[in-house]
Amino acid sequence: MGRFVARRLVQAIPTFFGVLVLTFLLSRLSPSDPVQLMLAGNTEVTSEDREGLRRALGLDQPLPVQFFVWVWQLAHLDFGQSIYYHRPALQLILERIPNSLQISLAALVVTVAVGVPLGVVAALRRGRAEDHFIRVFSVAGHAIPQFWLGLIFVLTLAVQLRWFPIGSMNAVGVDCGLCWDRFVHLLGPVLVISIAGIANLPRILRTEVLEVISQDYVRTARSKGLGEPMVVAVHVLRNALIPVVTSFGTILLVFFSGSLIIERVFNWPGLGRLTFEAAVSKDYPVVQASVVISSVLLILSYLLRDIAYAWVDPRIKVR
Repeated sequence: MGRFVARRLVQAIPTFFGVLVLTFLLSRLSPSDPVQLMLAGNTEVTSEDREGLRRALGLDQPLPVQFFVWVWQLAHLDFGQSIYYHRPALQLILERIPNSLQISLAALVVTVAVGVPLGVVAALRRGRAEDHFIRVFSVAGHAIPQFWLGLIFVLTLAVQLRWFPIGSMNAVGVDCGLCWDRFVHLLGPVLVISIAGIANLPRILRTEVLEVISQDYVRTARSKGLGEPMVVAVHVLRNALIPVVTSFGTILLVFFSGSLIIERVFNWPGLGRLTFEAAVSKDYPVVQASVVISSVLLILSYLLRDIAYAWVDPRIKVR
């Protein structure tokens, strides 16, 4: 297992380096100037002051020099100082990661708890009304943009009907981690983010269940007198879940990318909202640190997916 993990980590190095290059170039080559944004509205600042601030931020250096300085700082876990908040970028991100994980982990649980049963039902009720309904739902779930669904949720269920709170993590004056108020605030963003995953799982699982259910060992299990629920749960579902495990990497990618917009729509103080606001204000250190840390978390999630795949499928040897 140790060699398997080490090999996967080595294979992830080129991907991680590519993320570093793209993150640096996209943040530096965007049209707006962070110095202009920082000094916007200040009429007493001279051109010398602007150049001094640019030198202090290291923006007067050539791009290759800025890139290698930045990579060297990353190697020492120094993500720089936030231009907008005037605080260490790493400190800001570490404060927001737990908030984002609440949404992502809850959305993953909802996706599996709803998507897997829907896929099994669609396969067992093939060609019937349930199957057609689930297939239509899957197509609609892929077609509807998450940001649009989030806006509709806020406008209708939160603003007009007042069934859910408009945004944030808790009501005004309430500060709790595990309580009913936090659960109610989580419902909106979790449901909106999990829609894409719920729509994806039944399509994959339906095909796999239909393929597995016709195998000889399934017919043998039925001939031994096992009930249909036992056959489906023990003999069909475990083998049908093997390809589903490989799709978790895509589902996690949807969660990470979706939180960037959904946290903004629901005013959730997570890493996605912080990255969005930092990109708007041209806060280079925070944007770069957010993308790098999110990429590391995503790479680790792919590694966990590979380990889970090897555990689910005994034919895969981890060496």
